[in-house]
Amino acid sequence: MKNMFYGEKVKLREYREEDIILAYEYMNDPEVLLNLSPEIPYPMTLEKEIDWFENQKRLRDNYNSAIESIRDEIYIGGCGINEIDWKNGTATVGIFIGHKGYRGKGYGTDAMKVLVDFLFSQTNVNRVQLFTYSFNLRAIKSYLKCGFVEEGRLRQRIFRSGEYHDELVMSILREEYNKNKSINF
Repeated sequence: MKNMFYGEKVKLREYREEDIILAYEYMNDPEVLLNLSPEIPYPMTLEKEIDWFENQKRLRDNYNSAIESIRDEIYIGGCGINEIDWKNGTATVGIFIGHKGYRGKGYGTDAMKVLVDFLFSQTNVNRVQLFTYSFNLRAIKSYLKCGFVEEGRLRQRIFRSGEYHDELVMSILREEYNKNKSINF
């Protein structure tokens, strides 16, 4: 996404070199680490973050966006399409809000609405899906507000803090998006 896309609270824009240090800090926040990846929540190195940024410039189909607060013009997190299956019309998306001061205040919900709107209005995708963990209650609440429904549960899929937790599969279909567009978007 080369252009900026706007919601009520956020705009989605390209990643910039000046975002690297903040992205590195965000990716090392314990809450972000625990909620983002099924792997061992091990800190990100600055070199890995720089490599990721450089790789974004080389990708032909890059659909990762920085999330910026419209009011403050601050980079607060990221979202994007992690995987896309053009043949079957399925996009897998992800999001994180790294700036602690913007969590739980609707910025992630707004960003996800912008991303879903982009997919359904600018591509021929029929299904947008995501995966989240059962302990990530704030994210689940946000996804429900965006029109996603829980359609599956991978039982005891992730081990965090000494316990096994479920991983949820959530999705929204184009017909659901169109039906609810006047209500939620």
